[in-house]
Amino acid sequence: MHIGSFELPNTLFVAPMAGVTDRPFRSLCKALGAGYAVSEMVTSRKDLWNTLKTSRRANHEGEAGPIAVQIAGTDAPMMAEAAAYNIDRGAQIIDINMGCPAKKVCNKWAGSALMQDEVLALEIVEAVVAACAPRNVPVTLKMRTGWCQTEKNALTIARAAESAGVQMVTVHGRTREQGYKGAAEYDTIAAVKAALRIPVVANGDIHSPEKALAVLRATGADALMIGRAAQGRPWIFREIGHYLATGEHLAPPLVVEVRRLLLEHLEDHYALYGEYTGVRSARKHIGWYLKALPGGEAFRARMNTLEDSQAQVQAVAEFFDELGTHMDRMPAAVADAFENRDEEQMELAA
Repeated sequence: MHIGSFELPNTLFVAPMAGVTDRPFRSLCKALGAGYAVSEMVTSRKDLWNTLKTSRRANHEGEAGPIAVQIAGTDAPMMAEAAAYNIDRGAQIIDINMGCPAKKVCNKWAGSALMQDEVLALEIVEAVVAACAPRNVPVTLKMRTGWCQTEKNALTIARAAESAGVQMVTVHGRTREQGYKGAAEYDTIAAVKAALRIPVVANGDIHSPEKALAVLRATGADALMIGRAAQGRPWIFREIGHYLATGEHLAPPLVVEVRRLLLEHLEDHYALYGEYTGVRSARKHIGWYLKALPGGEAFRARMNTLEDSQAQVQAVAEFFDELGTHMDRMPAAVADAFENRDEEQMELAA
């Protein structure tokens, strides 16, 4: 599969998630079988570009390409300027956010709120494409099926975006009204795929190898994008890739491998965020790894009281050392575990 001139190693993608898909997490997922990853959304507001939060989101040091950066905003010229700004800082693909359902984003008419104003949505697409085309940077678009059940206009916007020069479209199979609740539907994604010549990516509720195959069959999509199911389980990409290629399941990862992966993830995380913020923001990642593990909840409660990185690393290492005395491999994933993510936490992260 290609996005513009970039050939991707496979068709399993990491979804952009605010507060989650920073450079350390993206790099980890790529190492574990993801063929492509998109950054957390970067604001188009120029007055925020020099903030620590935005500078971290725009940090791509040592990251394997192609480097894809998602931008969000409501003003076409500002979005075009944001695209150029991020290209100057290493972005090789620009993704337009029309999918974020977070209230604080939609209340400013950004994210999925743009789907309510098709004229403005297209103006933004055209402006960003115009800014990127002279530099041979492909533009992609991520959106939802629509604003609500009675206003599903993903097909209309997708067709207009393709005509304007967008080179890939991702559709999350929920409306903005749904947030992350209820079940994703795939008929809308299938309709978009049938209508477009450019690659179409299916997103939403892909949490197991079997579900991945079912979604591919239901939509005919060119690729799959996985978000919440990769939290604490970044090896899901290699599991799905193996299943799609062979029809067989990989054994769950060894406890010693997960111990190593998590400790390496933490060190990379601290290097990006620093001691104080790194320790606190790492807690959610550690908590996701612990989900459904014996003693995981009790350890999580204790771990959340630790105030420095050395203590955090030591505690995690000791927890997995102890776990390894009881089991060689991680428990098989619970298919619906990701569905219980706290939606308020997702809103705050965005």
